Amino acid sequence: MIFPLEDTVKFNDNIYEATSAASHRAYQLAMIKDPLIEENDGKVVSLAAKQLFGGDIQYKRIEETK
Repeated sequence: MIFPLEDTVKFNDNIYEATSAASHRAYQLAMIKDPLIEENDGKVVSLAAKQLFGGDIQYKRIEETK
């Protein structure tokens, strides 16, 4: 998974959570066959990372209960 370096350096939150969120978003984009994927040369993970770091999408940590 490749994230834009400048955005990663500026990122203040937990990078593990961001990586998980981008991975989940990439899966969502692939499943709905979003037309933006073609505009991004088929790079789903890259598109998801751009959306995450660009503020186009937000993620929320959900606590698991046992």
